[in-house]
Amino acid sequence: GGGVVAYSEAQVDASKTSVQVNEKDCKKKRVVVLGTGWAGISFLKDLDVSAYDVQVVSPRNYFAFTPLLPSVTCGTVEARSIVEPVRNIIKKRNGEIQFWEAECMKIDAANKKLLCRYTVENNLVGNDEFSLEYDYLVIAVGAQVNTFNTPGVLENCHFLKEVEDAQKIRRSVIDCFEKAVLPGLSEEERRINLHFVIVGGGPTGVEFAAELHDFVQEDLVNLYPSVKDLVKITVIQSGDHILNMFDERISGFAEQKFRRDGIEVQTGSRVISVSDKEITMKLKAKGEICSVPHGLVVWSTGVETRPFVKDFMGQIGQANRRVLATDEWLRVKGCEDVYALGDCATINQRKVMEDIAAIFKAADKDNSGFLTVEEFKDVIDDILERYPQVEHYLKSKHLRDVTDLMKDSEGNDIDEVDIEGFKLALCQADSQVKNLPATAQVAAQQGAYLSKCFNRKYKWKDNPEGPRRFRGSGRHQFHPFQYVLLVVSYARGEQAAAELPGDWVSMGRSTQWLWYSQTSELAYSGVGGIRLDSKIHFRKRFKPHLRQQQRTL
Repeated sequence: GGGVVAYSEAQVDASKTSVQVNEKDCKKKRVVVLGTGWAGISFLKDLDVSAYDVQVVSPRNYFAFTPLLPSVTCGTVEARSIVEPVRNIIKKRNGEIQFWEAECMKIDAANKKLLCRYTVENNLVGNDEFSLEYDYLVIAVGAQVNTFNTPGVLENCHFLKEVEDAQKIRRSVIDCFEKAVLPGLSEEERRINLHFVIVGGGPTGVEFAAELHDFVQEDLVNLYPSVKDLVKITVIQSGDHILNMFDERISGFAEQKFRRDGIEVQTGSRVISVSDKEITMKLKAKGEICSVPHGLVVWSTGVETRPFVKDFMGQIGQANRRVLATDEWLRVKGCEDVYALGDCATINQRKVMEDIAAIFKAADKDNSGFLTVEEFKDVIDDILERYPQVEHYLKSKHLRDVTDLMKDSEGNDIDEVDIEGFKLALCQADSQVKNLPATAQVAAQQGAYLSKCFNRKYKWKDNPEGPRRFRGSGRHQFHPFQYVLLVVSYARGEQAAAELPGDWVSMGRSTQWLWYSQTSELAYSGVGGIRLDSKIHFRKRFKPHLRQQQRTL
């Protein structure tokens, strides 16, 4: 149950209040990266550090393989197997990367300066605060747990965002069983102690519920046989279905599997308060308020922006937004030379209808006021790249090509279309604009994309490679970021479900190995150096006793 320890191979003079740069790096542009999660580490992994003065600031001096956090809670995987010290990662790069274990307290956008603080409580001498100047800033700090200001959540719930959270849950689950088997307790008291409640039916909550069920059925019933029939697991979801951000086939599969396993799923229920003994919720369908006793509550309902990012948003005119907004190239809107990746930001996709007149004018080469099919084809690739919602719209309508949109009011093909007909053809496309999910896949892909842009920033300045600028002349310098869906979720253990590219869904026992292959690919190629123990990974079929020994110890 110890904490995660990362050994540093270099020491920093704590008495210095500002960071000094070597003279040889003075001519380089300084890139400061905030955060060592999926986005930040993926960015550093592929960045040409010889071209920049790269400095990293994060209160966490290790990288954590977060998709396996639910497995850590039950001992399927040990915590040490999913973490890697940041200094071990950055020392493998050709070039110097400086890392500061500190927390960014404020971003001074006007002066391009950061205020940072060493936040570990100890009796070491020296000033804990220092400032950093930057030429380019990459914000990849993730997000914090969103409690929605629900009374009692911070005091009485467990969270699952960090490795320390997973280890704390692991200890608490064992504590619940140890308390339940003590003599002198009534059966009702034992049932309450063994009632595990998960608030939130997203990927984290569902996977934890599945892991906990496996833990109980495969291990704990053998260690605590006297209370094996008193365990209850409940998932509370405010929406109508769990995993509602994915394909409805995956949602239905997970709900059916939970029912067969005896996991209770309460949808349409909103938690209004949590005490140390009860969780109170409101049932939307009936409008009733009920309270349920619990032994342990895990809160997994979503995330919100960190305080210093909110302060930064106020400086750049985004105070009314919930999440930091970027353009399709991950540049923060309203602030030059600042980029944001991962859970801390969202891409504000430009609407095709905002540029519809400019698109028509660019395509109408002969200025006839009509757009022919051939003229439309000349700009199709640029439209699909600049406005990906158009392609999503075509798929939703089962259309093979954008030119299939050129039809009259009766659905007949036409040879040319005027501006009004062009607007009519694309007016529904913007309904397909969707925010990207807050997952490790998205963050890792964004980090890799941005590093490629930085590596080619000056090479492609005079030779842009991006789509056509419909408002203005020339082309965009880079291709916009495009998320490639891989494997998005699994329901539990040997019965998994996954959403695949091309509107495919895979379910059943074989999908478990598909999910394992995806996590292994992310672990080894995504950041490099993460140690995953395959014997622990596949313990359900080959080594079931390994997990029991690890968990009890």
